[in-house]
Order: sequence, then C-alpha cells, then structure tokens
Amino acid sequence: MTSIALITAADRAGWQRLWDAYLVFYEEALPEETTDDVFLRLVAGDGVHGVLAHDDSGAAVGLVYWLLHPSTWSTRSYCYLEDLFVAPEARGGGVARALIEHVRAQAAAAGAEKVYWLTQESNTTARALDDTVADLTGFVHYEIAG
Repeated sequence: MTSIALITAADRAGWQRLWDAYLVFYEEALPEETTDDVFLRLVAGDGVHGVLAHDDSGAAVGLVYWLLHPSTWSTRSYCYLEDLFVAPEARGGGVARALIEHVRAQAAAAGAEKVYWLTQESNTTARALDDTVADLTGFVHYEIAG
C-alpha cells in the first residue's frame, strides 16, 4: 500500500535519490545550489508544495510537486503539477495515479479551477496514464530562456 506524506527535512536522502533519477531520466543536470534550493522550498512549502510516496517498507518511491497560481481566465486559481516521478521498480503499481490524485485533492481543497501539467510527447508510459486521468488539450508548449 502506497502512503503519501509531505516532504520533510528528514526525507533528504530518499528525496535526493528520486530527484537525481528524475534528472537523469530527462537528461538534465542542475547545479547543486538549485537542488538544495528546491529541497528547502519544498520542505518550507514556500509556494511550491511536494509530497513523497512511500512503499510498505517506508522507502520513497515517488515524488510530485505542484503550485497554485492566479489565472486571467478564471476567478479561481489554477494548479500546475510541475514534476512527477516514480522509481522504475515501483512503476505500474498505481503510485503515479495516487500522486496525481493527491494533487487533484489538494487543488480542490484550495478551490483551484483545474490541475494541469506537461508531459514529454515521447514519454508514452506517462502519457498512457495521463490519457486515463486527464484531457489532452492540444496546446503546444513554447519557451524562451530567461
């Protein structure tokens, strides 16, 4: 049975293992200062919220982060699910679905209009789940480096 809990300072080692694997999965490298900052903000709940999923032995097997922000298309906030990762050994067991549902429930409790996220087009495993829990909007994502 998967349990889900807010990220605390005591979770650093388990979180770090998942965060590092997530960055490898997306072929990204971040400065150590960025990783430290992310963890501190998650623990503080400072605008970015995060939880870990734990397996029956208490090992961290998944993570998800989200943030709420105002919208120009609604009087209610939107919830952006920014990062979601499940350890390879825990995939297929409902962890990702439970993490998405957790974010949906938190967004609803905060009065958010909707939850939305981005998934890499080629990530067919994630998209197979996404297609069962959300609607594909058809929007194309663009960005400009700051």
